[in-house]
Amino acid sequence: MSRYHLYMEISNNLTKNTELTIYIEQFLDYLSVERAASSNTIESYKTDLFQFAQFILKKTQSWEKVSTDDVYGFMQESHITAMKPASKSRKLATIRSFFSFLHKDGLIDADPSQNIKTYKIEGHLPNVLSISQALKLISTPLAKSTTPSAFRDQAMLQITYASGLRVSELINLDVGDVDLTSQKVRCIGKGNKERIIPFHNQAKISIQEYLKKFRSQYKNQRSGNALFINNRGSRLTRQSFWLIIKKYSIINGISDKMTPHTLRHSFATHLLLGGAPIRHVQELLGHANIATTQIYTHLTKEFIREEYEQAHPRSKLNNYKYIKE
Repeated sequence: MSRYHLYMEISNNLTKNTELTIYIEQFLDYLSVERAASSNTIESYKTDLFQFAQFILKKTQSWEKVSTDDVYGFMQESHITAMKPASKSRKLATIRSFFSFLHKDGLIDADPSQNIKTYKIEGHLPNVLSISQALKLISTPLAKSTTPSAFRDQAMLQITYASGLRVSELINLDVGDVDLTSQKVRCIGKGNKERIIPFHNQAKISIQEYLKKFRSQYKNQRSGNALFINNRGSRLTRQSFWLIIKKYSIINGISDKMTPHTLRHSFATHLLLGGAPIRHVQELLGHANIATTQIYTHLTKEFIREEYEQAHPRSKLNNYKYIKE
């Protein structure tokens, strides 16, 4: 079920219960105004809380009457137990943040989620492409086709790897956010913080070609100022960009490594491998805390080890039953 249809179904169920919906809206307003949360973050919180409210409506019509057992019961729902630990942890974190907000504002007397333990998440490193894999991937669209959409796809892949943009930042770019003369892109990241990121000449050429070969042909009233648009002239969505990534990763045989943010992870890792100071990488990525950026220092060590094992002749000896000296 799409997010829109989920909202419609749950909204219809909650229409008669003013308290449940009003408190959720108050919390979302708090996230937007006081916490400066991104639109994507707010949408995720809204989805989680609407699902939770639909579950609670079967038991009570007041947040004040929600118990710890009710929260546990929701987290044991079949569609949630099937989730990965990280997804379950995020959903529980949403509920805990919501009840903490209600409790601090005096809207409920006690927080039923306060003593619920978070889910243990096994530590893992993000997927990263080798430099050769990344360069091949971002050149694949025009290597396989010269259709207008191929120029768009190549421009998106090039600028993502050149600047380390998040997917949400990429699709929200407007034409005026890219300065081809100074080769810099302006984006609004998490917390509505603005940052300016330089990009290399090849990305500049790709964007110029895209503007000439694709956007000039498909723009219309729906395009507005959106930089990246689809064949109907509308701003490209997150889902559409993921399909683009998936398409070219399959062509290159690296689909098992790819997520929507793999190029961003690769951008950061390759910069550190090239000797870039971690503080500079932090600024380019838009991380508020350098601890978030430090994950990439672990990636560089793992990356170097893997490259060594693949390239060094002595590391391959165990792969052969017999080697003639």
